[in-house]
Amino acid sequence: MTHHENVKIVAFVGLTGSGKSSAVEYLTDKGYPKVYFGGVVLDAMTKANLEHTQANEQPFREQLREREGRDFIANRIVKQIRNLIAAGQHRIIADGIYTWTEYKIMKREFPGELTVVAVVTPKHLRHHRLTQRPIRPLTDTEANERDWAEIENLEKGGPIAIADHYIINNSNIDHFHEQIDTELAHIKFYN
Repeated sequence: MTHHENVKIVAFVGLTGSGKSSAVEYLTDKGYPKVYFGGVVLDAMTKANLEHTQANEQPFREQLREREGRDFIANRIVKQIRNLIAAGQHRIIADGIYTWTEYKIMKREFPGELTVVAVVTPKHLRHHRLTQRPIRPLTDTEANERDWAEIENLEKGGPIAIADHYIINNSNIDHFHEQIDTELAHIKFYN
């Protein structure tokens, strides 16, 4: 809970297909380090010799939370961020605070340093993108089930509802990048 001078952490939140990962990728391409909440689950799946599929991931993630506690992913991410700060990184991207529990831990651990940016996209557009995506495409029914599971079982709506900034991703990628630049310049993330 030590406050670090001049450390800024930007966490992107959003439902599946909102463009959250594209936002993160845009910034990691600029050279900013990232921590990835989903990566904690995927690493654990690899260790358990489970294939990284939608069908495996959701129940596995929920079992993991049952077994290790609801805060275990957040605790690992906090450790990763602390290590980055110790290594001299002062600008860090966090990909996906998923739950209300994680949000509260992150806000408590990094007071004044964490800014939550929600990427919001109209549902019909999000679902269309999910049917088109090359990796793990979803049908409309699957997309609805995924949304409901994320909101009900993962409490994913809370961090989105209470985000510090919103980016509406309903146009093209260039416009999306411009909006990210505007928001991050506003919070003085770019030095």
